[in-house]
Amino acid sequence: MKNNTKRLLSLLFVLVLIISTVTACSGNKAEDGAGSSSNSNKENTSNAQDPVAFKDISGDIRGNKAPTQEQTDEVNHSLNDTYLGDVYDEVIPSDYSAYPVKGDVVLDVWMPANSNIPDMNNHVVQKQVEQLTGIKVNFITPPIGQEADAFTLMISSGDLPDIIIEPGRYPGGLEAGVNDGAYIDLTDLMEKNAPNYTKWRNSDESRRKTTVTDDGKLLGFYGIAPYSEWTWFGTLIKQEALDKTGLEIPNTIDEWHTFLTKAKEAGYKAPLNYGSSYGQIFTGIINGAYGVWDWTFLDKNGKVAWGPAQPKAKEYLSTMQQWNKEGLLNPDWATADFNQRMASAISGDTAVMMDSPDTMWSYWKEQSNIDFVGALNPVLNKGDKSATTYKNFKRAGTEAAITTQSENVEAAMAWLDFNFSKKGWELINFGEYGKVHLIDETGMPYYPEDSYIYKDPEGQPVSTTLYKYRMHSWPNIRDEHHANPLIATKGSYSGDIRKFWTENMDTSMAMPPISFTKDEASREAELGNQLSTLRGEYFAKIIMGEMPVDAYDKFLKEAQSMGLDEFLSIHQAALDRYNKR
Repeated sequence: MKNNTKRLLSLLFVLVLIISTVTACSGNKAEDGAGSSSNSNKENTSNAQDPVAFKDISGDIRGNKAPTQEQTDEVNHSLNDTYLGDVYDEVIPSDYSAYPVKGDVVLDVWMPANSNIPDMNNHVVQKQVEQLTGIKVNFITPPIGQEADAFTLMISSGDLPDIIIEPGRYPGGLEAGVNDGAYIDLTDLMEKNAPNYTKWRNSDESRRKTTVTDDGKLLGFYGIAPYSEWTWFGTLIKQEALDKTGLEIPNTIDEWHTFLTKAKEAGYKAPLNYGSSYGQIFTGIINGAYGVWDWTFLDKNGKVAWGPAQPKAKEYLSTMQQWNKEGLLNPDWATADFNQRMASAISGDTAVMMDSPDTMWSYWKEQSNIDFVGALNPVLNKGDKSATTYKNFKRAGTEAAITTQSENVEAAMAWLDFNFSKKGWELINFGEYGKVHLIDETGMPYYPEDSYIYKDPEGQPVSTTLYKYRMHSWPNIRDEHHANPLIATKGSYSGDIRKFWTENMDTSMAMPPISFTKDEASREAELGNQLSTLRGEYFAKIIMGEMPVDAYDKFLKEAQSMGLDEFLSIHQAALDRYNKR
């Protein structure tokens, strides 16, 4: 009986949409994906939305800090988005003509597991997406740590789900998966079946360019942001360490050496936590001062170069070998995992971390009441501009592909396309209205102080609730600056640090998100793995004093004999194609 009632309601809802399409003003085409009437000062270009079914409720919701149950239900259980503002340079689309999807649709979605999400099938956000779209999803997640093996087994078995999150795990990448017949080429289907994604990716040149292949194909749904996200990784100093040493925030390598030496004298046994779970040794921070970037980068002529092969590499290695000998680095820097690093961070041994200020806000400030500041990446000479090879090209979150075994491609596309609608933007980024977020006077969602994000009924910390009540990394319009609760929380200066880094460091050497052909991908992966292993072994042993600095010369010869020039030529060809997109 319940299923019949739901089916009848769904049919009635679709009938309302059909009637409203006929009676709507000319020019309101469903496939246009036009913005809703979320801003009363703008012309109502809402597509195919009945003015009764989608009455303007912005007056009831915006600025309301204590919504009634009726108001909460209307926001959470309908596609009405009139209370949401047009808060970016480009208007987020609001095409809901595909929902609710007809029939009993069930999609299988494979995705890597997340330790903060015990069961994706019971995730509160995805349950709400299911209710709004009419599409039921069965999430398939392998055990944590077994993602690579599970993915390989799934691909080799030929038994594929409808959708794969992180399809780039396929050998050779997403494009290779399409060429091999595992994923669908969506180029000819996007405009019709994904109007929101189509309009959003085409609303900005950077979003368009980074979501299309070199030959103009659309192979998946990419996470794409309203802006270029701030730099997320850098050097963070405990304020107490600055106070104890009496020094200003260091900038040059010499100033850093002086500061770390005095910090050690002040009682910090291993002042610089040098290791990083994002890549031991190479973090683009200290080595970047010497132009010895982590991996590939653009030289002053805009050509691809390899950081470890740059002229000042021996100077960098000599510096780090000396710092290690002086005990300025944590002794387990080459092997420490994330938990070991965080344990060291909150202890009295560490003065400086190379990490994300969002992470350290949680571990330092919220959990240990340790204040900290951000430092720009070091430079060699006073007056030089700090630099980083990190640059966000409005690509954020993750991506998704639809497999060739999907029996309902239109429904799969509709489910993914919802994430790029205004309602999807709100729900995926900010979670449930009422318990998790409210709407301010401008129509922007925000977390109130009593939000479940900050006051979880089960007592979970924000580092967990940011996954529990919202989707942190997803194929959607990701609003990191407003929706990341570690940035948005009252009093947080994490975002201020990230913005400071972004606005004061040169990113001209950053490589854009290039892609390789099938043949290139295989060879690039082979050479890249060999070069990475070689670099890791030599650099680690030199820094630890197990090899002399002059051993670098042998390293460079081995890298060249391995095929470094070929490796760079592959990247240069891919860059040339990217620039022509």
